[in-house]
Amino acid sequence: MDINPKRPVDARTFRAKLEGQSGKQYWRSLEELADTPEFREFLFDEIPQHTRSFDILGMDRRRFLTLAGASLALAGLSGCRWLPAKKVVPAAEQSEDRTISIPNIYATSVLEHGLATGVLVTSNEGRPTRIEGNPEHPASLGSSSSTVQATLLDLYDPERSQNIANEGTIGTWPVFLETIRTALAQTKDGTGFRILTETVTSPTLTHQIKALLAVYPGAKWHQYEPCGRDNVVNGAKAAFGQPVNTLYDFSKADRILSLDADFLLSMPGHIRYSRDFAVKRRVRSTDISPEDPKKLEMNRLYMVESCPTITGTMADHRLPLRASQIESFARAAAGALGVDAGSAELPAGVPKVWFDALIADLKTANGTSIVVAGDHQPPAVHVLCHAMNAALGNIGKTVNYTAAVESQPVDQMASLRQLVDDHRTEGAVRILLILGGNPAYTAPVDLDFGSVITHTPLTAHLSMHEDETSALCKWHLPAAHSLESWSDARAYDGTVSIVQPLIAPLYEGAHSDLELLAALTGPMPNSYDLVYSYWTAQKPAPDFEKWWQQSLHDGVVKNSALPIGSFTLNPGAARVASPPAPTVQGLELLLLPDPTVRDGRFNNNGWMQELPKPLTKLTWDNAALM
Repeated sequence: MDINPKRPVDARTFRAKLEGQSGKQYWRSLEELADTPEFREFLFDEIPQHTRSFDILGMDRRRFLTLAGASLALAGLSGCRWLPAKKVVPAAEQSEDRTISIPNIYATSVLEHGLATGVLVTSNEGRPTRIEGNPEHPASLGSSSSTVQATLLDLYDPERSQNIANEGTIGTWPVFLETIRTALAQTKDGTGFRILTETVTSPTLTHQIKALLAVYPGAKWHQYEPCGRDNVVNGAKAAFGQPVNTLYDFSKADRILSLDADFLLSMPGHIRYSRDFAVKRRVRSTDISPEDPKKLEMNRLYMVESCPTITGTMADHRLPLRASQIESFARAAAGALGVDAGSAELPAGVPKVWFDALIADLKTANGTSIVVAGDHQPPAVHVLCHAMNAALGNIGKTVNYTAAVESQPVDQMASLRQLVDDHRTEGAVRILLILGGNPAYTAPVDLDFGSVITHTPLTAHLSMHEDETSALCKWHLPAAHSLESWSDARAYDGTVSIVQPLIAPLYEGAHSDLELLAALTGPMPNSYDLVYSYWTAQKPAPDFEKWWQQSLHDGVVKNSALPIGSFTLNPGAARVASPPAPTVQGLELLLLPDPTVRDGRFNNNGWMQELPKPLTKLTWDNAALM
């Protein structure tokens, strides 16, 4: 290409020289950009009332760029994204209970895998702005966690679903309700109707689902969460013959053995457990007592884990072990403590001195020790932990049992498989209503749950986002945030709290699961009326209003924790055979929930995405830890 560098060449002459060359051409200056039809169209859209009258092609180039300077600046500021004009409505009248610049604080709860954590939410000018723990709530005691605080950002997520979608087009609630009511009427008794939820602890929602199943006895209720506690439920059934909820009192534990349990970060009740653990970790001069010399000692934590955790960093003695070897370790420990657990040898690599010191230390702490297993460990490990706690005399002291907190404790993976099996029976599933979750994304790939959705005649998904499940369903229904709707839920110990909103739904079409289920058999109600009417039937009429206002004020329903029960360990439960551990050659792959985005529910939350991972401090990288 013959271009004299000493002589200036304009853009058109330069482009003419490039004619005949292959490859895509790019503009190299604002002058070249101004000559493109795309830029002229952008300029017309940006300032239509002025630029339409300009003869741009006949205008002097310098004057054109001068006039276009404002458009170029606006393009940089807005990211070339057109935002529709909206009206700003002033607050003309001040509310009686609100003073400008002085925030209000309300007690409510946020849900993590169905379990409630009591919080205090600060509201500035009617907008929730901060979440902290509720000192009155047993699950938080004034503290909170990253996931609890991040729920606030989900409320203001600009990518939240705003409209009902019907196979890709905008729908309406009346049309959807008429469609599903007609389909339910055709089934007569609800045969072929399936409801899929995540873990449910809400008394009101449970009452609604049972009432709906009474109207449609042929319907079925399924539950599934990718980070569910199936191993815990199945271990309790094997140990006691029924699902039970285990409560640990770390404030009384002098010795703790954790078998792959990260109870300081991820277990139900971990916020409370962290505080209780810290109580026994501190030794103050005021604790010195001649009557109880143990007050001079802090607790001692033994950690056997397959992956580095926050709890492991707090351990006095930590033993890294493969996940597949922890059951063998647990059987050997149980046998050494006098439990009939069958024969088991210590896994290779476990120092005998370390093991003997652990057993001797646990035996000196009868009634003041805890043995706890991680949720992802197989049911046999949980059975062994129950047996070891009984052998150490911890039951009724540092370890207690209540009835299950979940409204319907089931093996959730088995429940999901049953739903898939029913679908494969021709015509067995005709209506599928999914409340929350994203099973099309989180269900095991071998189940092919996506085909269940696509081949079911009527499917609907209630969700805050149009995700993978919504894309496959016939109907997508926008869900209200927990700070926008009324509900209730139980904490890790069964304590009930009323979930009260701090703001009306930001998007008019958003509704809660309570409202949706009630609308299947009647007019669309208000979530407040549903919760209020349920609890009206549970409490005496004369004192109800006082009780209701007190519960809302405190954020806790007083004396609602599940009572401590007496459960008998099945004889020989610890000898229950489990599938043989796989023989690992080389590396062992362990897949665990992400400490920040969890099972994916926080993948659109900027706070959680940018929160460094514990220990590694990785933020955006997706690394395999070895």
